[in-house]
Amino acid sequence: MKPTMLKDVSKARPGLSDIQTLRERARQHIEQGAVTSGYAAERETVVKLLNEALATEIVCVLRYKRHYFMAAGIHAAPVAAEFLEHANQEMQHADSLAKRIVELRGEPNFSPVGLSERSHAEYVEGDSLKEMIKEDLIAERIAIESYREMIGYLGDQDPTTQRLLKEILASEEEHAEDLSSLLGRMQD
Repeated sequence: MKPTMLKDVSKARPGLSDIQTLRERARQHIEQGAVTSGYAAERETVVKLLNEALATEIVCVLRYKRHYFMAAGIHAAPVAAEFLEHANQEMQHADSLAKRIVELRGEPNFSPVGLSERSHAEYVEGDSLKEMIKEDLIAERIAIESYREMIGYLGDQDPTTQRLLKEILASEEEHAEDLSSLLGRMQD
């Protein structure tokens, strides 16, 4: 195919820019990094939502770590291992969210001040292994609903953030399944 044919095709299809227009737009406002004129979402709102998700993930890390260290009893070893694995994965989620916030020219809020208020999930310690699992499962279910709502809110306005949230959502759903399975085994 000749390059001129590609230019003609792009002009014929709505939503596609010709090469020269793409190049010109890319040179405008380069200090904005990933946020180009084509970014359709309300950036400040997205950053706020991502900071809430970041707080949620941090609270989940802290709760899982406590549960990991406090797990005791006959079933403790495999459950504690699951808590640690989830804590590590939640920290990866937090890192990914912080990275995206910076890409959107925001600032990730890691401040401990107000952390529990920004978080969708609560920090509940639990007195027994079974209570710890229940509290973690509740927190995962909260995260699942939060991420679903954020994904719906974004629609097609920010596909990069939406893809990140979908990846995290899939992980949270897996965590909920793991915890539900552990809880079921403890009731036998």
